[in-house]
Amino acid sequence: MAPAQPAFLQIQNVVKDFGGFKAVNNVSLDIAKGEIFALLGSSGCGKSTLLRMLAGFETPTSGRIVLNGQDLATLPPYQRPMNMMFQSYALFPHLTVWENIAFGLKREGLPRAQIAERVEAMLKLVQLGKLAQRKPHQLSGGQQQRVALARSLAKQPQMLLLDEPLGALDKKLREQTQIELVNIIEQVGVTCVMVTHDQEEAMTMASRIAIMSEGRFLQVGAPGDIYETPATRFVADFIGNVNLMDGTLDHDDTDHCIIGCADCKHYVGHGITGTEGMPVSVALRPEKIALQRDKPEGVPGKDGDFNMVQGTVKEMSYFGSFTVFHLKLASGAVLKVSQANTQRHADETYTWGDTVWAHWSPSAHVVLTA
Repeated sequence: MAPAQPAFLQIQNVVKDFGGFKAVNNVSLDIAKGEIFALLGSSGCGKSTLLRMLAGFETPTSGRIVLNGQDLATLPPYQRPMNMMFQSYALFPHLTVWENIAFGLKREGLPRAQIAERVEAMLKLVQLGKLAQRKPHQLSGGQQQRVALARSLAKQPQMLLLDEPLGALDKKLREQTQIELVNIIEQVGVTCVMVTHDQEEAMTMASRIAIMSEGRFLQVGAPGDIYETPATRFVADFIGNVNLMDGTLDHDDTDHCIIGCADCKHYVGHGITGTEGMPVSVALRPEKIALQRDKPEGVPGKDGDFNMVQGTVKEMSYFGSFTVFHLKLASGAVLKVSQANTQRHADETYTWGDTVWAHWSPSAHVVLTA
């Protein structure tokens, strides 16, 4: 999936081979100017290696990286029009906030007045003007993160590279800082590529995401597209919680298909490209399933017990805004169901050992053939 605007960064058939092991395996990608793009994947998938090649810390075995029409192959890291913000922030402990932000500008030999003007602008941007004379150890984690961001933006790079930018923060502070960081990046208008293994971080901050595994891109798209229409079983399982049920394609038509699984039959409100009898997987998100004690009526206008299954509550976890139930089905499989807690005192409650029916609509599931 290409960006809607012309490509500002082009990654063309890039390979990085470490002695026969391809950490990055022939990936291509276009990123638009001003976009916040996330590389998301588990450890060892190649995302950090790709980021290091963008920064110039690694050299591609083959392929090209082009930024704003300029091939970066021959440029060392310090000559590339981009800055990288590391997970550890890498602030100088003996320098004040003001001096940390000014460090790169001084190295460039800019006039004092210009340095002061730009540092003051960055302090205002990240709202740290009152803390300019403090040392890093006198700051909170979130404040240190903003100093590192200000230092990265002070040199006015064409591209900002973020390596696990919020990994050092606790959960609540990380959630607060995600939106704050996006607002600052969008205000400056810099193009950003970030690496993270945190799904929530990528979904919250990025306009588009690339899911990586074993050095390849499995799917590239907007967060909502990847979550709602995963292209492969790996992507469906990697992003969020999902119930994956293996079955066979029993019937396929232009407006619907029927898939038989061990515990239930799925009526899907669209056809797929496949042959009857072929093995497929059904991906069903927990929040798209409803619970009730009595047997549901089924799919309106269709004869048969489609899109329903009976199970026993074996586990339940209360998270405040929602509760997750684990239903044990007849086959021994477990179905996860997430129910929003929209009322303080619900009319119907379920607990351990209850026998309940789970049901879902014909548009709730995704059929996976890969």
